[in-house]
Amino acid sequence: MSTLFISDLHLDPAHPDITTQALEFLDTKARDADALYILGDLFEAWVGDDDPEPEKRRVIEALRRLSDDGLACFFMHGNRDFLVGEGFATASGCTLLEDPTVIELYGSRVLLMHGDTLCTDDHEYQAFRAMVRNPAWQQGMLARPLSERLALARQLRETSAASMAGKSMDIMDVNQGAVETVMREHGIYTLLHGHTHRPAVHHFEIDGHAATRIVLGDWYTQGSVLSWDAEGFVLGTLPR
Repeated sequence: MSTLFISDLHLDPAHPDITTQALEFLDTKARDADALYILGDLFEAWVGDDDPEPEKRRVIEALRRLSDDGLACFFMHGNRDFLVGEGFATASGCTLLEDPTVIELYGSRVLLMHGDTLCTDDHEYQAFRAMVRNPAWQQGMLARPLSERLALARQLRETSAASMAGKSMDIMDVNQGAVETVMREHGIYTLLHGHTHRPAVHHFEIDGHAATRIVLGDWYTQGSVLSWDAEGFVLGTLPR
């Protein structure tokens, strides 16, 4: 038995192949796990727990089947689905996690994050993040009619895409100093996150102590999953 970690599926009706693979994963491989952690951006956009979009509901129902069958499922907000709330948690059976969160994993303490707060060189994005994570902004957003929220989400995605096109990849990647700072703050030497879409395992030192940063991949062209058991972890792909 192992614990599974995924992130950055960016599920969207425009890409039904990703949803199909995600549903297959939830109905097969995930059923053999001890627990499932989703570290953000499960959805390309989430404008509120009242969103009736059928493809999203199919994924929520698949998560509910897993949780009803006894699998512990956890969800951490990403930069695309930061408006996920208790309605989603109730419908899916997932436990919502704070970002960051420390867990005990087969004798190891691991720090879980979505990863966007580590991209401190992208000042424009960090200002945007501070705005949309403000409770007052979120309350005002959720008070709008669903049609307005969906339109605004499309506008924000278009603005984000245009902004990213003008930035270097280095600016949008994590800042190593930010990585080391958050790991020191939590007294942790293993960090697991998504967001950057650069799957890899990075080894470095913090104050003379060996440290590891594991980055989950996105699901645009194939699945990406980290499997962790008593023997260690494997960062793998799921062909589509």
